[in-house]
Amino acid sequence: MIENLTQEDLLCMRKAGKVAALALKSLRKFIKPGISTKDIEVFFENFLESYPGMVAAFKGYKGYPAALCVSVNEEVIHGIPSLFKVIGDGDLVSVDLGIKYKGLFVDTAHTYIAGRVSAVAKKLVSVSLKSLFCGIKRVRIGATVGDIGSAIQTHVENHGFSVVRKFVGHGIGRGLHCVPEVPNFGRPGDGMPLFENTAIAIEPMVTAGHYDVDVLSDGWTAKTKDNSLSAHFEHTVAITRKGPWILTA
Repeated sequence: MIENLTQEDLLCMRKAGKVAALALKSLRKFIKPGISTKDIEVFFENFLESYPGMVAAFKGYKGYPAALCVSVNEEVIHGIPSLFKVIGDGDLVSVDLGIKYKGLFVDTAHTYIAGRVSAVAKKLVSVSLKSLFCGIKRVRIGATVGDIGSAIQTHVENHGFSVVRKFVGHGIGRGLHCVPEVPNFGRPGDGMPLFENTAIAIEPMVTAGHYDVDVLSDGWTAKTKDNSLSAHFEHTVAITRKGPWILTA
């Protein structure tokens, strides 16, 4: 069942969403060749200390061991931060983070370019980010998750890339992952409709090669099966009478 949210709930999520957005913005200057993925986690934990009541939503979620996810190059999502994983020149670094505040959740992600990258990597990041907003533009009361997925898939595939099938977006609110599932592929009109005063996390995961992925032995990190580059962007979006409200903008 889709969870209805009050205006107060959405305003609370927006407050957390602004902090999440500021964290991602602050990471733009921090992420560079030579730092470890663990350094990114420590940065985020220290950042949150300035915002009483806001906590890292991922820490301990279903046993996940870190405060956020950092996935590099062929890693799609759920990369576990490590002191031994150092960012290199030309890497793509995808950071996925969530905040829990007053019993409500927001979820957002961004892919950063570290140093000088290939033309393909630049295009992948640009197309992936644009596809997120293609999906958001389809958000309205009565639209379906298929409308969103179709818009994302069409934009991505028109540029020669692929959208991951194994992992999808999701409803969000008092739970971090709620119904409905929000695939980044599909056909217009298919799937569950969107209702007023609910929220979803739209998160295209895009690869430069095939969409098949493997989960590594750590039980979390998902990487492209063909070792092609991957990018990941995400916003938490509320469905309102006025259209989509990006809570993590």
